[in-house]
Amino acid sequence: MSPQLSLKTIALSGALLSLLVIVMSWLGIDTRTANQVLSVLEHNQPGFYRVTTFVDGDTVEVNMAGKIERIRFIGLDTPEKNHPDKPVQCFAHAASQHLVDLIGLNPVRLEADPTNQNRDRYDRLLRYVYLPDGTLINAKQIEDGYGFAYTAFPFTKIDEFKQLEGDARQANRGLWGQCQIELDGGFISTEAD
Repeated sequence: MSPQLSLKTIALSGALLSLLVIVMSWLGIDTRTANQVLSVLEHNQPGFYRVTTFVDGDTVEVNMAGKIERIRFIGLDTPEKNHPDKPVQCFAHAASQHLVDLIGLNPVRLEADPTNQNRDRYDRLLRYVYLPDGTLINAKQIEDGYGFAYTAFPFTKIDEFKQLEGDARQANRGLWGQCQIELDGGFISTEAD
């Protein structure tokens, strides 16, 4: 589903939800109860999932119909804060907090990439993660300077993500202006915090 189609669907469901509130008011249901019903429906849209845990800046857990799934963001790599073999890296906590701030209490829509695999070696689902307004969080983390374009595996948005990384680097946004950047085995990372 494209972001434009998603936005149209959200706008339509918003209109239907508003109509539902009007009908509930007409039936004598108080405004507070109607707004609570509206809030529940808005946060439980089909195809959207509630984030239950923010693991780090590029990994979350979501509730998928009662099953908790760990989601690894396609094409995004943020500084490590939970790696068993690495110390906490510069900007790891900032990247995690930025992700929390971006998502907040919003449900997220997940999208696989046809050129990428479904799961990684740690059994995490590999997905693009969208906000209800169509914002692609994977790209936003890179654009705002909280992560790198992770290009070790193919994905359809690789050129876009590399461009966003280049723009963030040029502007010294986020980690680009505050951390020592290292190249380790072909991978970009930040030094230990």
